[in-house]
Amino acid sequence: MKNIFSLLTLLFLINCTSKAQTSSKEKKTYTIEKTDVEWKKLLTPIQYYVLREAGTERAFSSALNNNKMKGTYVCAACKTPLYKSKYKYDSGSGWPSFDRAIKKNVELDVDFKIGYARTELKCNTCGGHLGHSFNDGPKNTTGKRHCINGAALEFIEQK
Repeated sequence: MKNIFSLLTLLFLINCTSKAQTSSKEKKTYTIEKTDVEWKKLLTPIQYYVLREAGTERAFSSALNNNKMKGTYVCAACKTPLYKSKYKYDSGSGWPSFDRAIKKNVELDVDFKIGYARTELKCNTCGGHLGHSFNDGPKNTTGKRHCINGAALEFIEQK
């Protein structure tokens, strides 16, 4: 019995000191990086909450949710083009929804903020939080729904 206890203790100590326990996720660097003070000067309070603190605006609160004009949606923080209006659709969710992003401009990450893994969408230039991706989008296109906070976007009308 003493030997089993010693063996279990040894195994426990080995597992607690494994590399997997001590390694940390490397922080990605972005093309545009600013301090919190700089972001707060540049963004409105709701934009800062969404983009820098990964917050969520209230459903149906963004004027961009019902925008039907042709153009491009850009990051409100750094003006990187993120979504084309031709890929926007009415998901009924209360947030602007797109079935795809402009290639290489939106980063897919994972967040566990509500207790399980979700695909988080970020601006690939400044790291600003945009929203989340779900697999309940239009089946006749990509099947994806990029559910985006309107506060994270600005719209540039096509001339």
